[in-house]
Amino acid sequence: MLTFICYPKCTTCQKAQKWLDEHQAAYTIRDIKTDNPTLEELTAWYHKSGLPLRKFFNTSGLLYKAMELKTKLPAMSEDDMLALLATDGMLVKRPLLIGDDCVLVGFKEAAWAEVV
Repeated sequence: MLTFICYPKCTTCQKAQKWLDEHQAAYTIRDIKTDNPTLEELTAWYHKSGLPLRKFFNTSGLLYKAMELKTKLPAMSEDDMLALLATDGMLVKRPLLIGDDCVLVGFKEAAWAEVV
């Protein structure tokens, strides 16, 4: 079973959910705003994904910009970045698709098709 982590008001998340439904994927949905990922979850997803940690940040988000993270992240340790991501789901890039052997960050149809 896949876990689809999204922000319901996000148009990309809406597009991804529609895509999942059209492909009859079995998934549970989780609102990233009301059920923020924990430090433990983010750490596990980061390691499982094989992606650079910066890919987990919602760089187009208002909070990211207000906190001036573009200039601050390069000086932060991975532990500090993960702890920061765990403080607010709006800092996390979405949607996330989490499976037993995959972690997909952002909606890229080709990558999602390989999993679904």
